[in-house]
Amino acid sequence: MNIYPITHHGEERLCLEFPYDQKLIHKVRQIQDASWSRSLKAWHIPHDANSIKQLSVLFPDTEIASANSKADKEPELNEVTAPAARQASQQVKRPIKVEVAGRKILITMPKNQDDIKFILQLRYSKWNSIHRIWEVPDYPGNIDLIKDYFKERMDDVVYHESFDINISNESRTVSRNEVFVFKTRMGRLRVVFGFDNELRKLIKTFPFSSWDNKNKWWTIPYSEIYLTKIQKFATEKGLQFRYEEEPVGEPGVKRITPFDIANYRTCPETMVLKLKELRYSESTLKTYKNLFEEFINYYAMYEINSITEQQIIAFLRFLVMERKVSGSYQNQAINAIKFYYEKVLGGQRKFYFIDRPKKERSLPTVLNTEETLALFDAAKNIKHKCAFMLAYSTGLRVGEVINLKLSHIDRERMQIRVVSGKGKKDRVTTLARNFLETLDQYLEEYHPKEYLFEGEKGGQYTASSLQTVIKEISAKAKITKKVTMHTLRHTFGTHSLEGGTDLRYIQDMMGHETSKTTEIYTHITTKGFDQIKSPLDNLDF
Repeated sequence: MNIYPITHHGEERLCLEFPYDQKLIHKVRQIQDASWSRSLKAWHIPHDANSIKQLSVLFPDTEIASANSKADKEPELNEVTAPAARQASQQVKRPIKVEVAGRKILITMPKNQDDIKFILQLRYSKWNSIHRIWEVPDYPGNIDLIKDYFKERMDDVVYHESFDINISNESRTVSRNEVFVFKTRMGRLRVVFGFDNELRKLIKTFPFSSWDNKNKWWTIPYSEIYLTKIQKFATEKGLQFRYEEEPVGEPGVKRITPFDIANYRTCPETMVLKLKELRYSESTLKTYKNLFEEFINYYAMYEINSITEQQIIAFLRFLVMERKVSGSYQNQAINAIKFYYEKVLGGQRKFYFIDRPKKERSLPTVLNTEETLALFDAAKNIKHKCAFMLAYSTGLRVGEVINLKLSHIDRERMQIRVVSGKGKKDRVTTLARNFLETLDQYLEEYHPKEYLFEGEKGGQYTASSLQTVIKEISAKAKITKKVTMHTLRHTFGTHSLEGGTDLRYIQDMMGHETSKTTEIYTHITTKGFDQIKSPLDNLDF
């Protein structure tokens, strides 16, 4: 038990600090006028000879000799000198210690209502109950305010030249005059540095930047431009710059397939019918169906309707820890599971509530003009070349490319009509003149009947086939970036903005819900609708 004098609500009291123990609390309650303080989070008793005598009887092993001798001398002190003497005694026992570590000012001090009130006046200050210290942000001027307030009651400020962080499950030491940048596998940059208001303002100008209050670092999407700006800032201010990349981890456990277990269970027909009843898209229906099948076959020995919430959470942890899926995959799995138990079975939402992973936004991969031309040149199959040029010249999603029918192409108005795009919305996008020659070559060779792109046996061409093909062809074109069909959509948006097309028209052509999604590509240059030009028309073949 730690016993020391304090001033509480204008009265001289003895503060009793000890870990929670019901037996100790029962003894303390026997002392006259013993009381619990919510603000101090401790018990306190009157600072007089009678209370100290009771303490010595109830807790004979506690070190209260100095307090006892002080109480014996209490009558010799008048009302004016007694508080000052006690305060001096307190300072000798527990001087105030101030340290600066990283972006924090750490204050260790005895409990005193006036001192606590001062600390709480400093913005974002808080009590660390684990280490039993006060934490104050090292904002400009805070350390001077603390020095002026405590004055001779505090020791000299101790400055720690470095601080430790835990990043990617490993400890790193970052010095106060250093900017440490760490690139994660998810395409984000974590920026760690001692408090610098100018650097903080620079980072806040980057899109999708966010402050991680728990880990005390900034995160921004990975971009060579952002990385160069931060490095330049550090060099100009005389700060060290350190950059690391997260190593590629071990691949996760593979998904369960019908060949892995006997009696593989398929998605319940009631769930499929409910999805169709609520008019979910074919893509969402397929995704939910596959994800729910993985879930119910993970618990192959259990009845589907008897799987508990604890088991659902265990499965989601399995996806993260062992399958090592992305945050997007995890979110979709949650949606599929919740849909069955809430929509199909009619369960209550709160019973199946599950925490979702924090979504970290990253900048899209975009091809430059040379890479775009190299991709088209490497596509020797006219069908593949036509699909790539269509996606690039219109900004269509891969699902919209394979859903496009011949009747949706309007050569007279030079437009393409997208029917039931994402969110079941129709829209119109531009038809590039440079695309017509490739389109005619493809139509003459393949003769599609209904859909623009059809499989060998008829019907729609599959999205997976297109994704596989573009990956192979981008490798042949010696493009080092990770290229997907969606990369061509992002490239359309970026090149259109750089070509001077108004953001509002690009938003409409790409089918974005809000302009914020479109703004990620680049800055706006306003032009009229008659000046809209497909980026494909700017390429020389």
